[in-house]
Amino acid sequence: MDINQLKSFLMVADTLHFGRAARALDMLPASLGRQIRILETRLDTKLFLRTTRNVALTEAGAAILEDARALVAQAEYLDEKVRSIRKSGTPVLKVGAIDSAAAGLMPQLLRFLRVEHPEIEVQLFEQKTIHLLPRLLSGSLDIAFCRPPDTRDPRIDFQTLFYETAVVALPTDHELAQRDEISIEDIADAPLIVPDRRSRPHSHDLTIKLFLDAGLTARIAQVAEEKHTIVNLVATGSGLAIVPRWTARISVPNVTFVPLSMRGGARRSKLILAAAWTRGTRDSQRDALLDTLDNNLKAIEDSA
Repeated sequence: MDINQLKSFLMVADTLHFGRAARALDMLPASLGRQIRILETRLDTKLFLRTTRNVALTEAGAAILEDARALVAQAEYLDEKVRSIRKSGTPVLKVGAIDSAAAGLMPQLLRFLRVEHPEIEVQLFEQKTIHLLPRLLSGSLDIAFCRPPDTRDPRIDFQTLFYETAVVALPTDHELAQRDEISIEDIADAPLIVPDRRSRPHSHDLTIKLFLDAGLTARIAQVAEEKHTIVNLVATGSGLAIVPRWTARISVPNVTFVPLSMRGGARRSKLILAAAWTRGTRDSQRDALLDTLDNNLKAIEDSA
């Protein structure tokens, strides 16, 4: 079984769209389809139900999804381990982070770490939570900064750090762009660009809940996979988006970020950020990183 076939299977399973999956893997759709067919032949079962409009996992596809994810993560871990050994005899602390944490938390944390522990070398991997957690379990990551899932794997320890503040991304020439803050009622009728719930459930649900709490229904105009894509769509005037404040560090022309006001400053207006690591493991470099984070948590949280 070829690891690339499993990667193709996972990308289609995550996007449920052969065209988007092929683009993400930088493959031709025909090549992607061939990889899936070879894998299905190897396993002697169909993995996807395909029509002209929809793609869905079969029962067999859903059953092997997490196992396939773990196999790919383990293969990547072995590859990274060998490359790391070739490169240097010094252990490298492998840190995973979701996009907003990679943009906001990590630059600050690494700056503090260089002062407190200059001997520690860090390798950063930016991915979604659904990809980071299997990599923790496979050993290819030492620690991850992510959104804790609703159902937590007992093999992983989660430490809540703080809540990221939500802001509204809107075109610079929008009538609300000069406001000091914006309420949900102000954007009640605005078309919205939201993350795909399969890959970013916390960010997607945040928008929906904010509108429901205000007695309104979110008017979803477009769904996008990545924060960069969402912000670029905002720049084109396709709609507005509710995103973590650290997303403002993504440099996109013609986009303004305005704080979102909430009744009583409810935590629903924020997104939880947690540190996660494999339960029962010992790692002095990871502990040093967590100590540095704890020492400087207030300063980092104030910017979130």
